[in-house]
Amino acid sequence: MRLVLFGATGFAGGAIMREATARGHEVVPVARNVGSLPGARAGSLHDEAFVLDVTSGADVIAVAIPGRPMEDGRKLLDAVPGLFAAARKHGARIGVVGGAGSLRVSEDGPRLIDTPEFPAEFKDEAGSHAEVLEAFRQAPAEVDWFYLSPAAVFGSYAPGERTGRYRTGGDVLLTDEEGVSAIGGDDYAIAFVDEVESAVHSRSRFTVAY
Repeated sequence: MRLVLFGATGFAGGAIMREATARGHEVVPVARNVGSLPGARAGSLHDEAFVLDVTSGADVIAVAIPGRPMEDGRKLLDAVPGLFAAARKHGARIGVVGGAGSLRVSEDGPRLIDTPEFPAEFKDEAGSHAEVLEAFRQAPAEVDWFYLSPAAVFGSYAPGERTGRYRTGGDVLLTDEEGVSAIGGDDYAIAFVDEVESAVHSRSRFTVAY
């Protein structure tokens, strides 16, 4: 399959690129600053003409862009219409590296972002990604997508060890027997590429954790 990967130089994007490439998929890495990344395309997800061009021939448009606003104030949400347009034109599926903040702490409980324990410094970014999820839930019927929320502990500060295993959930935060919600970068990437290949979670959000 051919994946066009926005945010290829980031923590999640880099892991997804390595995993997909190792499985024999063709990956076109995209970032604003690609450096010496082989075969990469430099450009912005907010440039609709560029997005239409770079995603030509893609089977999957993978989005591994943080939810925090850019320097000029634009948010990831602002790029969603362009993604929908590209997906419709090229017949591609969209896969989004989501956030954990929009997950509920229990079936009837609040979202993680709405709990008192949620760090205030991450609320803007988490809230922005929650808006992206809602926008995808309103996507045109002909646009297929998935939004993969990681566990609460996920990122370059906790890269973890590759285990090749993960558990899958829906809209509720997954925790282990000790109450810890975590997933390593490589294992998140395994789950993401598994979904690319299987397309089990069509037009839906799901989550993974140990």
